[in-house]
Amino acid sequence: MPKIRTNRAAAKRFKKTGSGKIVRAKAFKSHILTKKSPKRKRALRQGTVVDAINVGALRRMMPYL
Repeated sequence: MPKIRTNRAAAKRFKKTGSGKIVRAKAFKSHILTKKSPKRKRALRQGTVVDAINVGALRRMMPYL
């Protein structure tokens, strides 16, 4: 059987934690930062765990992650 190809766009955006969860970056951090508070911008730097509803689709896109 041939290998399954990894979706490279997804592989660049998601990482796996030591416990096997998938982590993503938060949105709304790229521009129009002047009106956002420093506290909000600090919180946007942190990664967050992907919701369980989306994990199945990500596992199909990245079978070897």
